[in-house]
Amino acid sequence: MTQESFLLAGKAFDPRDPASSMKNPAAGGFSSFEGWVRNHNEGRDVISLEYEAYPDLANREGNRIIDEAFKKFDIIDTRCVHRTGHLQVGEIAVWVGVTAKHRQDAFRSCRYIIDEVKARVPIWKKEHYADGHSGWVRCEHCEAHVHRH
Repeated sequence: MTQESFLLAGKAFDPRDPASSMKNPAAGGFSSFEGWVRNHNEGRDVISLEYEAYPDLANREGNRIIDEAFKKFDIIDTRCVHRTGHLQVGEIAVWVGVTAKHRQDAFRSCRYIIDEVKARVPIWKKEHYADGHSGWVRCEHCEAHVHRH
């Protein structure tokens, strides 16, 4: 693992960049996941969204997840890049890539990483809807803050 296995990116990136840095002659498989901004959520038309993060904690927790993946699976390398800032429909919001000797560990660890990042890393998503409204998605802290004020 490198120190920069989990990264927050404040602007659009080409997923070929982190993928190319992972090439290794010992790798027999590469698995990746791209999470894109979609144009709908729970019956509402979405026109864009914003991601906010607590960078120090997000990087620490993201790299903790990467460390866990190395312990759980027989992988060679992995990267995870998560966007912050304002994103348009179709943009990449999160990317995970994994190399392993065999495809099974590449697939399984890729899924593990994205699932854990979504569950544990302090990154908050605000959706902007076609009807002019916006709202934070699954943000218990945000919701509690709104009800206190």
